[in-house]
Amino acid sequence: MLDPGPVRSRPRQFRAYAIVNGTVLFYVQHLLGIGHARRSFRLAGALGREGVEVTLVSGGEPPPGPICAGSARIVQLAPIRARDATFKELVGPGDQPIDDELRKARRETLLATFASARPDAVVIEAFPFGRRAFRFEIEPLIEAARSRSPRPRIVCSVRDIVVVPDDASRHREIVDRVRADFDFVLVHGDPAFIRLDASFSAAAAIADRLIYTGYIGDPAPMDGGDETAEADEVLVSVGGGAVGGALLSTALEARRGGCLAGLNWRLLAGPNLPEHTFETLAGVLPEGVVLERYRREFPRMLQRCHVSVSQAGYNTVLDILAARARAVVVPFSSERETEQRLRAERLAASGVLELVPEARLSPVRLGRAIERAVGREPAPFTVDMDGASRSARLIADLIRNAEFGAPSGIVSSGLDGLIEDTSPAA
Repeated sequence: MLDPGPVRSRPRQFRAYAIVNGTVLFYVQHLLGIGHARRSFRLAGALGREGVEVTLVSGGEPPPGPICAGSARIVQLAPIRARDATFKELVGPGDQPIDDELRKARRETLLATFASARPDAVVIEAFPFGRRAFRFEIEPLIEAARSRSPRPRIVCSVRDIVVVPDDASRHREIVDRVRADFDFVLVHGDPAFIRLDASFSAAAAIADRLIYTGYIGDPAPMDGGDETAEADEVLVSVGGGAVGGALLSTALEARRGGCLAGLNWRLLAGPNLPEHTFETLAGVLPEGVVLERYRREFPRMLQRCHVSVSQAGYNTVLDILAARARAVVVPFSSERETEQRLRAERLAASGVLELVPEARLSPVRLGRAIERAVGREPAPFTVDMDGASRSARLIADLIRNAEFGAPSGIVSSGLDGLIEDTSPAA
């Protein structure tokens, strides 16, 4: 656990203002799923509610459905994505490998957007913990920010768990970059549940830059609508769907084998499930099973379902916790991906949900896990989900108080909503 250092006797409470004359440039690049984009859009919307003018630059493929980013101006770069779950090859428009021409065009668009927005703060999602392949545009953006006078705040926005190679030189590179270029790292999680050092062992070296904001949950109300529609179903979901084919197929086999066969099953395949996989699944659906791509009201459907079967991505897990749904999770863990597994193992150990490791997934194991999940109520479990509004208030306050300089360290308790200055007392 990180040692936040001595705490001053009077914690700093970031104040709320009715009007903020400030601007933020928010950069986000998602590669495979849609979680990074959704989290960033939610944060952009919260910044707008604080009165901050936001320009959100998105480098991935546009997510499905209406973009809920409030009043933010969206600048879409030529989209780049990972070809598959190995993340070893990036492709651009037309699924063509990216080249110097595409890199140059994106970099020029990003820098032109920065110049026109003249932001008071630049928020960069994931980097330097991830997105190293995009240094061709992120490093020039950081340099442009550092060179401008007055210099905007530079902030990293990162989820609760990062995926970083277990390599000392890579860890040192991240630490050096944070200390050289970033005022703060916003960790969108609850330290009472998972601290950053659980996935990044060098976190103590940047403890004075870390702010735990709480999780960025869905701001949409969970009540209202037809409470009987699609109730008591087995709800199977795979997030964006790019790596969800195996779970969907296994769920169908479990259903054919008699698992909760008396209930309707609804499979949400996600916008990124390959079309040929979607068509194959659609052609073999048994009676009582519905296959769809995407439902915007997914959080409300979780409230009404009999049991949820899903992966364990950031947004899906928050939706499950908010709905207090009975749940089985199969965390995506291909290649070196450890994020979903770590989150799922912590929750399973607390009795919140059932866990089936991806490497051991089979119709029989999945069916047994579903039966265990429906046989009991989930254990009570609470995490701080006010991360969007807290992050927005913090960024707005950093903009307002830029002339006074940054405090040398801030840590959010994650539970009491206070932002505390943890610098040693003078």
